[in-house]
Order: sequence, then structure tokens, then C-alpha cells
Amino acid sequence: MAGEDIIMVRQKELKRLHVIHKVLERTLTQRDAAGLVSLSERQIRRIAARIRKEGDAGIRHKSRGRPSKRKLRFKEKIIQLYQSTYADFGPTLFTEKLEEREGVTVSRETVRTWLMQEGLWKKHRKRKVHRLWRERKEHCGEMLQMDGSHHDWFEGRGPHCVLMAYIDDATSSVYGRFYDYEGTIPAMDSFGRYITRYGLPMSVYLDKHTTYKSWARRDECQKPLSQFGRALAELGVRMRHAHSPQAKGRIERLFQTLQDRLVKEMRLRNIHTVPEANRFLASYLPVYNRRFSVPPKDTENVHRTLCEVDLDTILCIKTERTLKNDHTIQYRGTLYQIEDRIRAKKVMVEELIDGRMRIRDKGAILSFHKTVQRPASPEKERPFIPRGKGHRPPIDHTWRPPWFRRSRKEEYGAAREVS
Repeated sequence: MAGEDIIMVRQKELKRLHVIHKVLERTLTQRDAAGLVSLSERQIRRIAARIRKEGDAGIRHKSRGRPSKRKLRFKEKIIQLYQSTYADFGPTLFTEKLEEREGVTVSRETVRTWLMQEGLWKKHRKRKVHRLWRERKEHCGEMLQMDGSHHDWFEGRGPHCVLMAYIDDATSSVYGRFYDYEGTIPAMDSFGRYITRYGLPMSVYLDKHTTYKSWARRDECQKPLSQFGRALAELGVRMRHAHSPQAKGRIERLFQTLQDRLVKEMRLRNIHTVPEANRFLASYLPVYNRRFSVPPKDTENVHRTLCEVDLDTILCIKTERTLKNDHTIQYRGTLYQIEDRIRAKKVMVEELIDGRMRIRDKGAILSFHKTVQRPASPEKERPFIPRGKGHRPPIDHTWRPPWFRRSRKEEYGAAREVS
């Protein structure tokens, strides 16, 4: 049949076949043929002998269509490595770790195909293209998204903690730090570290957590502010609240990525404490930013530099307390004695990030010490009241209840009739 005479060969092999036919016809020497197809004379003689025996099909390589034994061993090694160390890694992250930690370079799609063939990875449906409701800000530092992520970051190896993270809306550059809880002190500490490193942003976009938004009853004259909101107002940073998680989707997607990638990175390094995690973040986030951050539309950086300002005075919890006549105040169930003699009705208590406490009066720092009990006040002499000489209100006095007045009047009337 005509179909049996068709041989599937490559262009390179066609060129070799043409030269070998010239050799077999003795119109071309083996030395000249070897120079034309970049082979040795020995290879030319071997190929020519094979074509005399098998015909033109002998030009094809014998290993074509057969899987490489080396490839099978390599694939088995990759699959075994995935099952032993990287069992829940995605193909992309697994490929990165292979090159970084194992020194093995392989295509991401090849790894994905192998994992799917072994049943270790399932094909995920591609999400629909999300409509961009809000464009990115144009300048770096124009708006900063901030939030805390509660997650089992150590996968049971250590305590539960919270990642306080910041992402620039224009560049997607990330800054973060781990804390034991999400509250005013962690928020102030992380924000203070951020502005010390990058400068003051124009605005901060966050949710309505009680740390960031005060839910007290609004006064007619002044809008209530949380301690963190008051600190941002003193620094001249505008605070904006999101009405839904989708509104601050950039930082929500960041947490989704970090809860996958960062958790596995810390697992590989056996990190199980908050200080260790913070030290690792210092080296991990610069690499992350170099890879995933984007250039802003406008290269002008609008972060404001910090002037000579005492951050400890601003990033702290301020509470007003009434000064007693004995120069004592009560704060968090503890009594404090003011040592300075001042004429004031109220003083300001400042609880600093590092746990220290200061008391101020009109900006001046006061000296104080903790006391167990109030100073004893001199007892006043009580006036002498003779026994039985006290005032007794009449029967029909309005202070007495109606039933008492009514019963007493009846008794008084009956006594008069008897007399």
C-alpha cells in the first residue's frame, strides 16, 4: 500500500538521508559527507550500513517514541519529594522550592502535569475576570490598606497569633509584623514601625474593628474617636473605614496568599514563636515585594517625612483621670500618688507601647508612685445630739407613705372618741 511507504522524519534527518544516498551512489566521499552533516566518518559508515539493510526508515533514531529511562527516574524523584516534604504545595510554589532548596530546575507546567497524572493535584476552575470597581491610587503612600489576620500561622507548633499587615494601594508593597492579639497597642506599634521606615501616608483604609473605630454614643459637637483614630488625627493621617471586606479586597487577597505561602515557608524552617516569625518576615518581605509589587502610575512618592515629633506621646493610650483632694488618682484598679503639688482637677494618663506609664498636667510630666491605700484624712468631730430630742415629722408629712398616714389618722380619731 502507498501509505506503508510514507516515513515520518524530521528535516534534519531528511538532510542526512540525502547525503547518505550520495555516499551510497559513490558521488560523495564519506569524509565530505561527514563535513556536510557535522558527523564523524564512523557515524556516516554506520548510518549507511543501516540504510542498506532497512531502507530509508533506517535514518530514524531508534529511541524515538520511547520514554527516557532517565526521565522516568527523574519524575519518580520529583513525585517522591512532593509526597514527603511538599505535600500541600501548589505546582507554582513547589517548582520555586525545587529550584531554591533542591537545586532542581523543571517547568511549572511539567510539574503540574505530573502531579495531575498521579492524582496529587486537581485542575482548578479559573475564576471569572473580576471587574475593577476602583482604580489603584496613582502615588505610593497615597493610601495604605491595613488589617489584622487571625490564623494558625504556626500550624499547631506554637501559639495562635495575628499578622498586622499593611499594603500600599498603588504598588502592592507589603509590610507586616506578628503580635499575640489584635488591639490598640499592636496597631500603634506596627504603625509606628511602618512610618519610621517609610514615612507618613496620606490616608489609611481599614475596617470597623473596635480598635480602629469607636462605637460610643456620638456627642453633638465632636465625633467619637478610638485611641488609634486619635493618634492618626494627631499625625495628620486621614482614616477611612471600609463598609465590607470586598471594599478592601487588596489586603484580603494578600492574607489569602500569605496564609498559603508564608505558612509553608515557616514550616520548612520550623518557626514556632512570634519573635522567630518576625525575624523571618524581615528577610522574607523584601523578596516578596521585589517579585509581586507593581510600579505606580506616578513615580512621585507622597509619603511625608517624620518631623521632630515624640511618637511616644502620640502612639499611646491617653485617659483623663480626676485628681482627688489628696493628690491621688485611680487607674486600672490601682491607686497612684502624685508627688508634685499642682492645682488641677484632672490629669492625663499615658500608657506607652512598651508598658511604661506617664502622667501629665498641661504637657508637663508629673512624678508619681504606686500606693496601696489612700492617706488617712483627719476625722471631723460629730455634733452632739441629745437622745430623744431629734426632729420627728408629723403624721400627715408627705415623707410618710399614704397607708401609714391613713392608719395613723384612724387610730388618732378612735383615741379621741374614747377620751
